[in-house]
Amino acid sequence: EMKALAANAFANSSQIIIDRDLRGWKELEYEVVRDGSDNCITVCNMENFDPLGVHTGDSIVVAPSQTLTNREYFMLRKTALKVVRHLGIVGECNIQYALDPVSERYCIIEVNARLSRSSALASKATGYPLAYVATKLSLGKDLVTIRNSVTKTTTACFEPSLDYCVLKMPRWDLKKFSQVSKKIGSSMLSVGEVM
Repeated sequence: EMKALAANAFANSSQIIIDRDLRGWKELEYEVVRDGSDNCITVCNMENFDPLGVHTGDSIVVAPSQTLTNREYFMLRKTALKVVRHLGIVGECNIQYALDPVSERYCIIEVNARLSRSSALASKATGYPLAYVATKLSLGKDLVTIRNSVTKTTTACFEPSLDYCVLKMPRWDLKKFSQVSKKIGSSMLSVGEVM
């Protein structure tokens, strides 16, 4: 399998990086917002139903995470805030983790200093208007002065708290793409999603 993946990668690049195989680890995401005054909050954390190795776009995603211990949740949250501050990100950021299900070892898979498809899910799941807030932050506003345009009562510096679960289900239309492999893996095959 690794030879096939490497051959495919070399078809598009002259180099690849092979670090370690994390398949089977949990895949989690944290949506973080930070302003120019260093106010920083996590808006939502999400967990892929499938283990690492299945593209997030092809996985069922649960918000908030359901299998993390309190210690794991706060460990990853603290790391997300530290990373966003260290990188100096002002605006919205998505941090993706791999977490070993039998220990507290974790790796940061990706840091997206922008709105993403996951941001849309987090925004819908929490009612926190991420795109609106990110736009205001880009104009120099801070989280304390921005009003949450959905609640009209809290500021954007208020972390949402979910007492319910939201599921994102991928949608496939493989009839239109008959030559495409139907095997789910690290390449996204879904054409949409539903919550």
